[in-house]
Amino acid sequence: MDQLTSNKDTGSAHAFPGLPAPRGIWASLRLAFRFALREMRGGLRGFYIFLACIALGVAAIGAVGSASKALTGGLNEQGRQILGGDISLSAIHTPSTEEQRAYLKQFGQLAQLASLRAMARTADASDQLLIDIKAVDGNYPMVGDLVTTNGKTLAPGSLIVDPLLLDRLGLSVGDPLVIGVKQFTIADSIADEPDALASGIAFGPRVIMGLDDLQATDLLQPGVIVRWITRLKMDGDPSLSQVEAVIEQIRAEFPDAGWRIRSRADAAQGLKRNIDRFAAFLVLVGLASLITGGVGIANAVQAFISGRQTTIASYKCLGAPSWLIVGIYLMQIVFIAFIGIAIGVFFAALVPFILQAVIPDNLPLSSSLFHPLQLGKAALFGLLAALLFSMRPLLRTRSIPATALFRDQIAPVKYRASKRDWLIVLALGALLVGLVLATAEVLYVAAAFLVGMVIVFLLLRFVAFVIMKVAARLPRFRHVVPRLAIANLHRPGALTPSVALSLGLGLSLLVTLVLIDLNLQQQLTGNLQQKAPNFFFMNIQNSEVDQFEAELEAMAPEGMHQRVPMLRGRLVTLKGIAARDFEAPDGAQWVLRGDRGITYSAHLPENSTLVEGEWWPQDYSGEPLLSFDAELADEMGLAIGDSLEVNVLGRTISAKIYNLRQVEWQSLAINFVMVFSPNTFAGAPHAHLATLTLDPDGKESAEQIGQRESAIMKALVQDFPAVTSIRVGDALDTVNDLVRQLAWGMRAASSLAIIASILVLAGALAAGQRERIYDAVILKTLGATRGKVLQAYSLEYCLLGVITAVFALIIGHVAAYLVLTEMMEMAFAWQPLVSAIVVVLAMLLTILLGLIGTWSSLNRKPARILRNG
Repeated sequence: MDQLTSNKDTGSAHAFPGLPAPRGIWASLRLAFRFALREMRGGLRGFYIFLACIALGVAAIGAVGSASKALTGGLNEQGRQILGGDISLSAIHTPSTEEQRAYLKQFGQLAQLASLRAMARTADASDQLLIDIKAVDGNYPMVGDLVTTNGKTLAPGSLIVDPLLLDRLGLSVGDPLVIGVKQFTIADSIADEPDALASGIAFGPRVIMGLDDLQATDLLQPGVIVRWITRLKMDGDPSLSQVEAVIEQIRAEFPDAGWRIRSRADAAQGLKRNIDRFAAFLVLVGLASLITGGVGIANAVQAFISGRQTTIASYKCLGAPSWLIVGIYLMQIVFIAFIGIAIGVFFAALVPFILQAVIPDNLPLSSSLFHPLQLGKAALFGLLAALLFSMRPLLRTRSIPATALFRDQIAPVKYRASKRDWLIVLALGALLVGLVLATAEVLYVAAAFLVGMVIVFLLLRFVAFVIMKVAARLPRFRHVVPRLAIANLHRPGALTPSVALSLGLGLSLLVTLVLIDLNLQQQLTGNLQQKAPNFFFMNIQNSEVDQFEAELEAMAPEGMHQRVPMLRGRLVTLKGIAARDFEAPDGAQWVLRGDRGITYSAHLPENSTLVEGEWWPQDYSGEPLLSFDAELADEMGLAIGDSLEVNVLGRTISAKIYNLRQVEWQSLAINFVMVFSPNTFAGAPHAHLATLTLDPDGKESAEQIGQRESAIMKALVQDFPAVTSIRVGDALDTVNDLVRQLAWGMRAASSLAIIASILVLAGALAAGQRERIYDAVILKTLGATRGKVLQAYSLEYCLLGVITAVFALIIGHVAAYLVLTEMMEMAFAWQPLVSAIVVVLAMLLTILLGLIGTWSSLNRKPARILRNG
């Protein structure tokens, strides 16, 4: 009897009758393994949700990691073809000189290109279109092949065009096309452009012509934005270190050339950076789903241990030490976790092969489509999550005496974790946190994610505590159904803590993702459409600016137009530090890369607010002064009085920051990071930029606006062929396409959150299944009808679902607000429809899953349950 009641852990198996005393750790492990195998002969019943949670999280993390590496690996492997050489040197306005080209030729073969946006029109001027011109010399392409639909090549006076241009203008190969003042013949259409990714996003169809023909278009006017590119294909097959060494030599030889220099290692740097960032975000979503699923894992293990209570009690009564019991069930859980991990890894490994079949041909994939490091990382995440969330219910069995296990069903013993138990759980948690931080692309985002998950866990536990306390203090209802439902919320063994945590985590993640998705679409499509002007006009020459404005006034007298001078400049130094050595946060790095649009003004620009300093006098004639964007200045550590050097048209100008202003970038009006005092560029050749808003009061219909836009564009292209007219609606359509593609990723992540939420909730309800069976049997024995029991349970689940959903809405809105405003720096808008749908979804889901389990409990025969209970 002493053995039965005390069962102190002696660390030995001598007290376990019939078992040989194990000698050493390996013999002990073999003993635990033998009993674990015996218990697993019954199959995986009760562990299906456990398996699904592990497999889902591992598959999500592994799939995103594998897809990201397949895409970025392809960009790295085919960087030479994407860039069109080993090194690309580009500058706005100024092509490379004979001296520079002669120096570069010692390293290999050169090709010259020019790119700009312009207008193309049909020969009869009946239609026109914004195009993206790529003018090339005879050495293009040095790497890869320009493949045309009919096999034709580029000849003087001819064009090779994007098939989209033919569709939009209703033209065919062989038809004429006018660009600037020159008429061309369309020789063929592009089937494969080897360096398309290096050119970035095009807001119009690509048109390829010869460099000599570009000169004949009369588009190369002073101030016109033309990017001149010199590509170098080095002799042989140089390594990346050799390429970087040549780049350093070029920089040392021409320190003031103003080139933006890229190597084949960063051929599509912007695309690669976006892939990495979006993949990092989706990995965190997958990890959030895995951690949410961890609650399902804990529930499944708790239900499994609960179903093994008699067996565990028997082991303890026979003298089994605690380590043996924990070892037996830990081995089973690890084995089952490995099955779930293997399933997740299998599906994740398939993703690159699926991408190979569905992505466009011009987006390269890595030659190796199997990425063991990414899959291994996902597997390690899965194993750590399984151990972390399984350990507490496992350790509970070690700390409870054998007699308590027999009566735990009706008089549960409160588990008080020892210091050793907490150390084990904390060590596993620290390993998981360390792995997240060690593999994070952006450390502070990963850290914020982990802190957010901990806060959400604690909040939902507090919510469950509040629900139980309030339910316990409510007055007793006269009707049996609400009385029973309220009692079930706070009774011993209630489902409230597990359901609140399970449902709350999944819904919080879902609400966060959906709100981010909807706000992105609204901000980048809906709001922009309403605020944006109808046209942007670029490359307006000084000699024609008055005539251009007069024609705009005649065609749209009630419209609102704005015009500013525009130049291109490159930051050379900031506070005496070279721009390439200046340390700036990721969000401000774009200001330091390449050329930026700049302007000058005697007055504070529209859509700007002065926040520090004062504006210079209208007749100011002193040293060059500069107005800088306040938000960027704060990020970059710039202040009033700091000096900056900017290279404009080959001339380096030093200016002092005189004031800081807040810029409303979302308005899509004309805005610049840097605005100079007018005397800075006196006499410098430059063009002008203008906007036109046709209906500022919003009185005309979309059809009327569309007709007026077409008429204005047709007239301006005929009268001012060198002016680039950008129809903002068409440009926003391109942005919308990108947003839609991004939205698919967000929706996939949202779907993952829904699945994880359903699995975890089902696990939470399954964990309380035994208690529900006993409750239903007792109620039926006491005379309750099946309908009354169903009504009571339905009301209980409905209350749990609605209360949890409300708190999940609050948590989700706060999380989405922080992501949008702090990380993405965008406005946040509440979405009431989403809130209503989430509440209804949560209520229906909880009732449905709860009643499915309850229905099975109502079908149990009371006599068998009461005899066995």
